[in-house]
Amino acid sequence: MTALTDRDRTDDRWDDGFIARSRRAGVGADVEDGAALGELGARGEGDDGGDGSDDALIRAVSGAGNDGGKAPSQPLSSEGQALRTRLEALRELVGLSRTRLDGKTLAEAGRVLDEAAARRGLSTQHTVVAIAGATGSGKSTLFNSLAGVQISETGLRRPTTAAPIACSWSDGAAGLLDRLEIPGRLRRRPRETSEAGALRGMVLVDLPDLDSAVGAHRDHVDRVLALVDAVVWVVDPEKYADAVLHERYLRPLAGHAEVTFVVLNQVDRLPGESADLVLDDLRRLLDDDGIALGEHDEPGATVLGLSALTGEGVGELRDLLAQFTQEKGAATRRISADLDRAAGRLRPLYVADGHPSPEIGEAARAEFEDRLAEAVGAYAAGLAAERAWRRNAGKACGTPWLRLWRWYEGRRTPRTLAGLAALAVIGGGRGPVDAQAPADEEVTARQRVEQAVRTVADAAADGLPDAWAQAVRETAVRGADQLPEALDEIAVTLGSAVTVPSARPPRPTWWPAAVLAQAAMTLLQIYGGLWLVGQIVGVLQPRLMPPVLLMVAGIVGGPLVEWACSIAARGPARRYGQDAERRLRQAAAGVGRARVLEPVAAELLRYREVREQYATVAAGGTKLSTTRE
Repeated sequence: MTALTDRDRTDDRWDDGFIARSRRAGVGADVEDGAALGELGARGEGDDGGDGSDDALIRAVSGAGNDGGKAPSQPLSSEGQALRTRLEALRELVGLSRTRLDGKTLAEAGRVLDEAAARRGLSTQHTVVAIAGATGSGKSTLFNSLAGVQISETGLRRPTTAAPIACSWSDGAAGLLDRLEIPGRLRRRPRETSEAGALRGMVLVDLPDLDSAVGAHRDHVDRVLALVDAVVWVVDPEKYADAVLHERYLRPLAGHAEVTFVVLNQVDRLPGESADLVLDDLRRLLDDDGIALGEHDEPGATVLGLSALTGEGVGELRDLLAQFTQEKGAATRRISADLDRAAGRLRPLYVADGHPSPEIGEAARAEFEDRLAEAVGAYAAGLAAERAWRRNAGKACGTPWLRLWRWYEGRRTPRTLAGLAALAVIGGGRGPVDAQAPADEEVTARQRVEQAVRTVADAAADGLPDAWAQAVRETAVRGADQLPEALDEIAVTLGSAVTVPSARPPRPTWWPAAVLAQAAMTLLQIYGGLWLVGQIVGVLQPRLMPPVLLMVAGIVGGPLVEWACSIAARGPARRYGQDAERRLRQAAAGVGRARVLEPVAAELLRYREVREQYATVAAGGTKLSTTRE
């Protein structure tokens, strides 16, 4: 169907493609109809009928009654309930998508909601059927034959029909004709015959030629075809394969087969079995267009041959239209077919084949957290914490002489390094290079973070439709805007707590015993040394062996205790370093989850929601749609 004109959108617009507003029939319909019918000398039409079944489509489309004081509405049919659910899902779908997709992309869905809302306030006791065809196909003659009276002008002059003309078999169709913008002077009533009663409820519209050289005529055709409930396509033996008819109209409307009639007119001009051969070729062309044919009690388009001039086959068409009108389901089927077509066009925006459950995989999460941990230096901080623990253990369990030497080295080395650094700066040595190192490390860390964000975003967007994949990537980039700064703060607060030399790791239970053992070894050395000095001075009796043995025991035992402590400290030191690394990794991962993973997961959740809504919109297509794949 073609898009509505500006005039169509004046009173019936949709808000951001989401909230469809219904068009209300003007209160002056009675006046207009009365004046028109007074001019024509025919019986006037009133406002839409007031029986309860008028509300069936209202509730099917909107779920809300609007009977304006009419009789209570009747229960919804199964098709009406399915249509109601699908339209509600379409509204929700457009609402969830309007910040992700542009309005032009959602225009088709908005048009369906517009027209469904406009049709819901009008009578479902009436079925609007348009007669369309090319120049010279005889559609006006068929229109007059069905009405039983000369209404639409026929003749050799082309084009003959310049504007849509309507014929209503019952009262209450004023609102429907207002929607089609057919003026009162072009509204007619059929001849009162016994056959006319069977068509009660039908509104037949004769359209201008669809291949007319006048652009306004083609605009009338496109506008009305977008609004009617069903279409009778009239073709003739000469132009039934016309490319304009098939490529511009029949093929795009293949999903509307259940509300489509294709009539081969002028079969009286075909001798013998030629009519059957042309009908078979016409069916083949329709099948190539993707239109399912209603044969063998299957739903689909109706194809038959007739002669509007001689009346051959017109009675069969009248019976089919009478049965079709009495079913009162054409409006529902038409909206369902429009919904199927809109869902088909929206499918690439919501369905990604091979991506059944969009989510961030565990592997992608683990890789992302590993990259963040690498950026904050979690592994290096763990090693530093392990070394700090072992260093403190060595200080506590080492011999006093070794500790004294280490204290001396610690006092001497910083001054020496500071002097070397000062000399390097003065002499133009490597000082500036060393000063540039932190900046290089910061740039490297930021690049690692950005790479980690890109990697996890690509993994989450893998297989998604383009619009939603782009939304996922943009969400990840926005979340990572201040991520490097947050990681720097974590590295400063938590990293320094485990890497500075002044940090005091917790001591194991065996630590006091080791300190006492080392103190005992030191006392043995001191006691043996004093004993030996006393012997040398002559204060004590000369007994060389005992003090020497005590000194040797203290000298050998001290390093042995220190060695044993270093062996025993490996396990606790490693666990302490791993714990420090784990705390830093968890902190970095927590920031990454809050800023990147959770927003991306929320975007994927939104995509799952819209995909579920799309599945509801597309559901029932196999039942209501008659498009042949």
